[in-house]
Amino acid sequence: MLGPTLETSRLVLRPPRAEDLDGWAAFAADEASARFVGGVQPRAVAWRSMATMTGSWALMGYGMFSVIEKASGAWVGRLGPWQPEGWPGAEVGWGILKEHWGKGYATEGAAAAIDWAFDILGWPDVIHCIDEENDPSKEVARRLGSVWLRSGWLPPPFDTHQVGIWGQSREQWRQRAR
Repeated sequence: MLGPTLETSRLVLRPPRAEDLDGWAAFAADEASARFVGGVQPRAVAWRSMATMTGSWALMGYGMFSVIEKASGAWVGRLGPWQPEGWPGAEVGWGILKEHWGKGYATEGAAAAIDWAFDILGWPDVIHCIDEENDPSKEVARRLGSVWLRSGWLPPPFDTHQVGIWGQSREQWRQRAR
């Protein structure tokens, strides 16, 4: 087992498994879902993306979780801690399939992942790298209590334009929880 399983009232967060490929591929193939995370990609690239996250779990002890809807058992997205080489900080990011937008899953799952990153991984702060045009993700960041910190760049091959770096410290997160 690569990592923990986290549960919220409506979601199960767990490291990716081979059986998640159809969900990852659907996410990568959907123009709206994939718009701000590299754009539409074929199934073979979705497999490599999923394998990258699995590799992060093996190498770093963390990576994005597969997000499973408890009520249906459906794969609805991926989110969680992420800091590949050259990244501008320790990120908790999210990506939910368009058909599940508007249900609060990104906020609910990211909150559980932030708790885990602060409490178990011991991160002192967390960021979210958000495209300037991605208003829904900015709203998720705000609901999580994060604020715009600065503009920044992602490493190649994602360095085509600046992103907004949002975030907060562990202390700010804990104050918010009170």
